[in-house]
Amino acid sequence: MLFWNYKHVGCKTEDECRGTQLRLKRIGSKVNLALLVMILPFAVLTGCGRNGNKLEEGMQLIKGLDYQGALTAFDEAELQQENARLIARGRGIAYMGLTDYDKAVECFVESLAGSNGLVEDIDFDLNYYLAAAYTKSGQPEQAEAIYDAILALRPEEEDAYFLRGCVRLDLSDYEGAKGDFDQTISMDSKNYDRLIEIYEVLAHYGYKEVAQEYLQTAIANAPSNMNAYDSGRIYFYLEEYQKAYLALEEAKEEGDAESYLYLGRAYEATGDYNYAASVYNSYISKDTGNAEIYNQLGLCEMAKGEYQKALEAFQAGMQIEDSGLLQSLSFNEIVAYEYLGEYQKAAVLLDNYLKTYPDDENARREQEFLLTR
Repeated sequence: MLFWNYKHVGCKTEDECRGTQLRLKRIGSKVNLALLVMILPFAVLTGCGRNGNKLEEGMQLIKGLDYQGALTAFDEAELQQENARLIARGRGIAYMGLTDYDKAVECFVESLAGSNGLVEDIDFDLNYYLAAAYTKSGQPEQAEAIYDAILALRPEEEDAYFLRGCVRLDLSDYEGAKGDFDQTISMDSKNYDRLIEIYEVLAHYGYKEVAQEYLQTAIANAPSNMNAYDSGRIYFYLEEYQKAYLALEEAKEEGDAESYLYLGRAYEATGDYNYAASVYNSYISKDTGNAEIYNQLGLCEMAKGEYQKALEAFQAGMQIEDSGLLQSLSFNEIVAYEYLGEYQKAAVLLDNYLKTYPDDENARREQEFLLTR
């Protein structure tokens, strides 16, 4: 970890360090494991220095996916002598968005180098980002070293254990990864969100049976007050759909969108797309503000061959601001146009999509396909 110590990130010299720097279907949600590290709120940075208008503007532009605009704002913030560490941090995040991971590493290292020698929350925040940049740039060993250092200073960091486990799987270190996941679960055995993340990561890397063992243990040791939503989604991943239906039908009475999503997906898994679509539409009739429901409805309609309905669902979801699903919805909109035979429209949208998400390999393959139409 760079608090500031160049050896922790695998560089031979300090100068070198400063200078370098799941459901896998054709359509559907994309799991980006590296970006799971973007977990620390901006609130941890208060007190780190003066926050000027241009710095704040840059972070807002990042939120709107305007990464080039954000870089321009950070240049202006530098001219106004705003907080140098936060400017470098913001640039790093913008370069991550632009998929220029070497530049991102350089910026995060620069921000870390601006430390006053005291280890603060911002230093941990920056190291999480730096580890993400190393992971995305194909340097999992560097990322692992950073998580090692985080845990050396903060052994209670559950997120670092989980993320190091993900990196270790990427390094084919199954035993090391399992040790990290075991530790993660032992720190909070009732954190079923994290348990399911562990399941998804293990399944992604081909360890589905091991992943299901974690879920079976959770059910076997479930407290008497485990709610219907948690048990329902665990049964969903265990592929015990009848039990999942019963629990999730009960859970959805509370009106939570996630319960509807899992219930619909359980029916999709058994091929009952008509009932699944009715579940999603039932939720939409009460609340039109959930982009994930629209996305899943669109995927369900695609599976039914109702491509126009699918397109309408994706486009409705795209109208919801700050949903975090704009990339998936935009890509799925393109695929819907393809199935409708509107290849020219799909090609134009795909060109624009790749300007915003240039590292999406699925989209690049889709572009190659469209060139043949």
